[in-house]
Amino acid sequence: MSILWSCQNVGKFYPMATLFEDVSFFIEDRECIGLVGPNGSGKSTLLKIMAGLEQADFGTTTERKGIRKSYLPQDPVFDSECRLYDELEKVLVLDGVEEHEHLARIKITLGRFGFLDPEVPLKTLSGGMFKRLALARALVTEPDLLLLDEPTNHLDIEGILLLEELLRKAPFSFIVTSHDRYFLQNSVKRMTELSRSYPGGIFSVKGDYVDFLAKKEQFLREQSVREEVLANKYRRELEWLRRGPKARTTKSSARIQSAELLKAELDSVRSRNISSDVQIDFAGTGRKTKKLVTVKHISKSFGNRSLFEDLSLVLSPGVRIGLLGLNGSGKSTLLKILKKELEPDRGTVDYAESLHVVYFDQLREQLNLDSTLKRELAPEGDSVIFRGRLLHVVSYAKRFLFSPEQLDTPVKKLSGGERARLLVARLMLRPADVLLLDEPTNDLDISSLDALEENLLEFPGAVVLVTHDRYLLDRISTVILALDGAGKIETFADVTQWTNLTEQRQREKERAQNSSDRSPAQKEIWDQSTSTSKTKRLTYNEQREWDTMERKIEVGEKEIERCRKAIQDPTIASDASRLQEAYLALSKIEREVETLYVRWAELEAKLR
Repeated sequence: MSILWSCQNVGKFYPMATLFEDVSFFIEDRECIGLVGPNGSGKSTLLKIMAGLEQADFGTTTERKGIRKSYLPQDPVFDSECRLYDELEKVLVLDGVEEHEHLARIKITLGRFGFLDPEVPLKTLSGGMFKRLALARALVTEPDLLLLDEPTNHLDIEGILLLEELLRKAPFSFIVTSHDRYFLQNSVKRMTELSRSYPGGIFSVKGDYVDFLAKKEQFLREQSVREEVLANKYRRELEWLRRGPKARTTKSSARIQSAELLKAELDSVRSRNISSDVQIDFAGTGRKTKKLVTVKHISKSFGNRSLFEDLSLVLSPGVRIGLLGLNGSGKSTLLKILKKELEPDRGTVDYAESLHVVYFDQLREQLNLDSTLKRELAPEGDSVIFRGRLLHVVSYAKRFLFSPEQLDTPVKKLSGGERARLLVARLMLRPADVLLLDEPTNDLDISSLDALEENLLEFPGAVVLVTHDRYLLDRISTVILALDGAGKIETFADVTQWTNLTEQRQREKERAQNSSDRSPAQKEIWDQSTSTSKTKRLTYNEQREWDTMERKIEVGEKEIERCRKAIQDPTIASDASRLQEAYLALSKIEREVETLYVRWAELEAKLR
């Protein structure tokens, strides 16, 4: 396959830090790549270099002549006075698309993301719909390479599922940074991590997210063993060098030089093996009260729209409730009622005596943007009190990967991930009986999410969590409450149960819409006209292709299964060359089957 974009030994420096250096990477035609890495490793910057918005400080980049690239930033900017149509048309004009193509392209692209009226003003859109519009704007140019920086942030679960489906069928290459592990598992076929833990600062694996985790663990384990082997070897060489002048002859100069090279290699491996994970540890108060918060028959409406009605629940120690629902369905409103920041229209919320509630605000309005990092952590001095102990602010900040040099940095100059870590750090200074967390995962890297999950599982109090991270919801929730935004709340065991029911209801709704308002005679005419149009829309060659498509896909799927079993065969897995051949064969047949699926979708569209 041809290479769309590549870089060789590129690096990027800023006055206070080196983001990455000596990174080499490539993207092939129709590749589906996930990009992860710790906060501050340079993922967004690397995407901007790919998009041509920034230049590497050294190294070379190469791209295929005439390539069409489209870039979706984390925080897209729009002209709120525009209509939907205007916003997409501006992109087409800049891209040089013929004017007669504009209307069809814009309507089709907007329709993919649930926009039925292109005349809608942007100022009427919610935050989640703005993210959908940003995706539409990135796709309307029909790019060869799509660059997506955290596209699932601020998308509701319905939007995330929609994006997953679109990327699975994508006829273009894409690379996406995301902390949503289910999204990565369902969307990409190659995982890449940008991190100083690897030689060259980057680690890439063909396969899905689960394959990546297994290969990453194996690599880091082998690198740790390598460090131990090098340390033992260097120790022996050092003992030889210390035996005195008699050993330091001209003949031994090569051995001395070899020991110096060995020390350099050991230092390099040792520096890569140093762990730098956030230390998240919400402290409970230790109280044994069985009923921390009692909610009785509460309801809340805005205008004529009911968010939820007659809701009753009890928050006890160990209860962890996950809240699901589309953007605007009332999840954040419910958290604010539980926090007693808002009053319900009806019903009551009762706290146990002297209850300690900690609230994570998704907008991070609790942070003073004009203050410094140090003053936000320690408003009145140089120390903080954590779990009853006095800690210097420098030591406490290091738990959250902040360097001493960053303490005087204004909060407004911190990245999104740094602000999220700062807010977590502040909240951890307050012992809690109840944690109310509104989208705490936005901008956190995956290692920070792992730390958050482990702490929430061990937290002795009650937790109410709003997040679009399905993995986090499934992992920590003892129960999931789904809000439909129209007053109804349902209970589910996990996210999959909710997703399956939602899809089933959508199919039933579509069937009902297709069959409603038609008499039997009209239905017969409709069926006949639909059948006629189907046969006329396919050419002779297309019909022959359509007739054999399902069989070809079935054969391809069986071949994929055979290749996967071969990779798991111990005799092949232990032979590097045979394992490489097996992976190449699997990659080839997966691409072929994906091409068949795309073509099937094209022909199926003609039959509709």
